[in-house]
Amino acid sequence: MDYEKFKNVILNLSGIDLNYYKERQMKRRIDSLIRKNTYNNYEEYFYAIKENKKLYSEFINYLTINVSEFYRNPEQWTVLKNDVLPILLRQNSNPIIWSSACSTGDEPYTMVMVLNKFLPLEKINVIATDIDRGALEKAKLGIYSKASVDKLPEEYIRKYFKYENDSIYIKDFVKERVKFRMLNLLKDDYPKGCDLIICRNVLIYFTQDAKSMIYEKFNRSLKEKGILFVGSTEQIINASNYKFKSVRTFFYKKEGNIGE
Repeated sequence: MDYEKFKNVILNLSGIDLNYYKERQMKRRIDSLIRKNTYNNYEEYFYAIKENKKLYSEFINYLTINVSEFYRNPEQWTVLKNDVLPILLRQNSNPIIWSSACSTGDEPYTMVMVLNKFLPLEKINVIATDIDRGALEKAKLGIYSKASVDKLPEEYIRKYFKYENDSIYIKDFVKERVKFRMLNLLKDDYPKGCDLIICRNVLIYFTQDAKSMIYEKFNRSLKEKGILFVGSTEQIINASNYKFKSVRTFFYKKEGNIGE
């Protein structure tokens, strides 16, 4: 079984189309995982992950590159808080917010904390999705290492977390404001009528064709003048092709619908 065949069987098994991922980068990651688990080739490894749930979960987690932390790139969250959210909240006092590749929940929970500066908790609802079931289960538990909150302002840690042994727990009143579910950005339907979509540090792993498809779907998912918040290495080239306009670095406003 060569890599082309491996991509096909993985698509049938998981619904993940590796053709949309940058091949050199992804193949290198998969080859490393095969060696780590002492398999000799793609065929042996495929049949192993097909039969072994733990191996399959490890593969999906490794494939989806779950690297996350609270308040990642703090200066960007400051721009969101000071410049972007006040404008969005003037347009809609009950915004629909979607964290579109939420990993273990650090990002959507951060969003709740930042939004709580403007709205009471009971008015906050964040949709959080990811392709990795294991990551979503960790997100729902809300148990983190102390290192993962290093960049959070101290006031947030005091208000929204509790310590227990060597772990830090997100408090239930924050967890209740986030609804987690599985979603494959490449094939599933997106939430509709969003005021803000957060998609950070994910699209760098996709091909340009995949990015274009996702940007178009994000456009359709956002309300007019809604905002797309991207990662620090993911500025959109030719944003106007997708009816987006840069309003701050890493923040894009929807101006019109695709196809118009």
